[in-house]
Amino acid sequence: MARQILLSALAALAAGLLLGARAPAEPPKAEGKDAKDKLAAPAYTVSGPYTHANLTIFLLHGKDTLSGKPLMTLQEALEQKKAVVHETQSVNQLSVENVSEDVEIYIQPGDIVKGGQQDRILSHDLIVPPKSGKIPIASFCVESGRWRARGAEAVTMFSSSANVANSKDLKVAAQSMGRNQSQVWAKVREAQRKLAQNLGKPVENSQSPTSLQLTLEDKKVLEEVDRYVKALAKAPDRKKDVIGYAVAVNGDVQAADVYGSNALFLKLWPKLLQGSATEALAERQADKKFVEPKAAAVTKFLAESVRGKRTENEIGQRIKQVCQEDDKSLYIEARDAASPAAVIHKSYLKK
Repeated sequence: MARQILLSALAALAAGLLLGARAPAEPPKAEGKDAKDKLAAPAYTVSGPYTHANLTIFLLHGKDTLSGKPLMTLQEALEQKKAVVHETQSVNQLSVENVSEDVEIYIQPGDIVKGGQQDRILSHDLIVPPKSGKIPIASFCVESGRWRARGAEAVTMFSSSANVANSKDLKVAAQSMGRNQSQVWAKVREAQRKLAQNLGKPVENSQSPTSLQLTLEDKKVLEEVDRYVKALAKAPDRKKDVIGYAVAVNGDVQAADVYGSNALFLKLWPKLLQGSATEALAERQADKKFVEPKAAAVTKFLAESVRGKRTENEIGQRIKQVCQEDDKSLYIEARDAASPAAVIHKSYLKK
């Protein structure tokens, strides 16, 4: 018996050594009649930290839940002319159309679309089937004042979706139960102010000073963001089980995104990292030191993010959304109604 106990202990130690820098992120323990639902999230394995300046990322490892033909991102679809995002002349609702024959398009909350009568940020997950016709999608304006064509841009549609919301505060403003347009505009102004302060120059574009999209295209902003991106972009390379990441700014774990497959995560990774790097640039405090967080801080953050009041919604014909929110955090989970076991996206945000 003693020999068996010793062998078991040695095996456990060996397994721990093989995991190296990874630490398991267990799902939170649920209580009450909804326990089964709240335990639906799988455990993730956390690796990292990977740090550049004041930005730290952790990779989240797990199993793919999406099967079948890979989803195309909105950015890809617009670039390949397989999607059209139509202006509706309603600030808080656009329509998206998949004009392809056989491709499904995935839209994630926080995607920014450029053009129309005002640049917008899209508010929720959506799967758009082939030959979809026009499908409504909720949006918020990330540019105030303009309500006309900008330069040579088409006023009836949007030209690109190269950026995602650049801060967790902007994401909360656009996705929480209490979301409203005034909060979104306030977070855009705050981001512009902080970026200008840290760069020592204005970041508003004279063509449309209130446009977040044009600020994100500012040459100096892009130069500084690129320093973060070059340092961290290769973190997921050759890791086929990475399905998401968590981000810490100034040592504080603030957000995480998990996707249904490694393939979908890798498609979105450049845009996600750029958004996180822009937030880190805005929040950079040159004279302030911070302690690099450990994987255990991510595990704690993920668990604490799913304690809020639970609501469920159906978005279109394909998305079943679960939202849990309290005064400290916001958790949103999107599942494919066509395959209920398939979690497309999980978003964890600290308020």
